[in-house]
Amino acid sequence: MQVESYHIPVMLSEVEEYLLTNTSGLYADCTIGGAGHSFYLLNKYPKLKIIGIDCDEAALAQAKIKTASFAGRIEFVRGNFGQLKELINKIGVLKLDGVLLDLGVSSRQFDDKSRGFSFMQGPLDMRMDNRSKLTAKDIVNLYSCEQLAEVFYRFGEERESRKIARYIVQKRLQAPIETANELALIVQKAKKSFGSLNPATKVFQALRIVVNGELDSLELVLKDLPDLLKSGSRAVVISYHSLEDRIVKNNFRQEKSNGIYEVLTKKIVVPKEAEITSNPRSRSAKLRAAKRLN
Repeated sequence: MQVESYHIPVMLSEVEEYLLTNTSGLYADCTIGGAGHSFYLLNKYPKLKIIGIDCDEAALAQAKIKTASFAGRIEFVRGNFGQLKELINKIGVLKLDGVLLDLGVSSRQFDDKSRGFSFMQGPLDMRMDNRSKLTAKDIVNLYSCEQLAEVFYRFGEERESRKIARYIVQKRLQAPIETANELALIVQKAKKSFGSLNPATKVFQALRIVVNGELDSLELVLKDLPDLLKSGSRAVVISYHSLEDRIVKNNFRQEKSNGIYEVLTKKIVVPKEAEITSNPRSRSAKLRAAKRLN
């Protein structure tokens, strides 16, 4: 297996600035993906250690290869970041010097034709963890029109959710909807295109969130973080859409009022123009950080 070279970690310097308090400490990269952030930190700080977590078996395999030169300083755990507390407790870790959550779909997942995350490629799967049973195909072909509309509206903030759901139900009466491209074309017929954004963007987002339970996992890990962070250590979360960012913002705000956190990012931190130019997929990234108080 070869390590893919196109993976570009988002906001490297910002993650370093907001996450690190102890350069010889133990950190959790809860969605290690292509290991871009972890590789950078391990390479720059020779005493730093990382627990690399991901539910995607292929992502972990790539991360292990990329970080092979740091053997003994990084430990890998397969699992959903929503169970962070349980995952690190199983390997004998109770407290961390910092936690990084880089949410969303990685470039590798998006470009893998077999995964179905892209509009034009692959079966309607969208599972980050292939051990999970529910797929996007199940939702698209088995949910009622009302259920589909609810999914698209709640998790994609899609204003034309009902119309899109009707188009899908009408189409699947002829034959099951099997591929990502089929679904994208149906949505494009139901909804007019505005600007450069693909009309199916919000529908695909909604399906991916439901298939992977992404918002539930985020709420679970945020709930557990205060118990896992040492005093003075930090949590950094990079989100890519408003639903995720709202959950993080509200959690940090609530824990601040409880005397648990100091919020380090009064406003969201976004990539600089130079980074967006070199890595267009970073455009929607939003970073928030908080410090655990005594």
